[in-house]
This record gives sequence, structure tokens and C-alpha cells, in this order.
Amino acid sequence: MTKADLVAKISEKLGMEKGDVQATIETFMTEVKDSLESGDNVYLRGFGSFIIKKRAEKTGRNISKNTTIKIPAHNIPAFKPAKVFVEGVKANVEVKN
Repeated sequence: MTKADLVAKISEKLGMEKGDVQATIETFMTEVKDSLESGDNVYLRGFGSFIIKKRAEKTGRNISKNTTIKIPAHNIPAFKPAKVFVEGVKANVEVKN
């Protein structure tokens, strides 16, 4: 599902204009991004949490030059789904091979 699909589905279900729904979704995503960039996690009860994870410093390889490089410690955004969310997916989506 793409953002356009999501906008169309929400617009249809709520009877709202697609432009208003798209503006709402864009604002939501901007607020989540801004919150994470300022160091704050976002918790949505029953859905999940947008959190900041710390990656430790590690040694990597530049295979084209055959040298080792040091990758510094850094933060990355992550999503942790709520328990109810995970259980719903497990119960309703069949395993694909």
C-alpha cells in the first residue's frame, strides 16, 4: 500500500476530501520525523512506537579498496509495533514461502 492508496482509503471511509486527508497524513509524518530528530520518541497506544535506537561503533570493510574502516556510533529511527498489532498480523496473515 502506498501513501496515495492510504489517502484514498481514508478519504472513502471518512467521506473527506483527498486533499484534506493527504495534508493530515503529511502533517502526521512531519511531526513524527521532527519529534525523532529532536530526540523524542513517539508512542501511539495500540499501534506502536517510533523510537530512536543507538547503533554501537563497529569496524566495517571497504571491499573495493580492501581496507577496514571504523563506523562511528550513531542513532537510527525504528518502529516497534504494539503487542496487539503483532498478534493481529500473526493471526490474520498467512506465512508465505
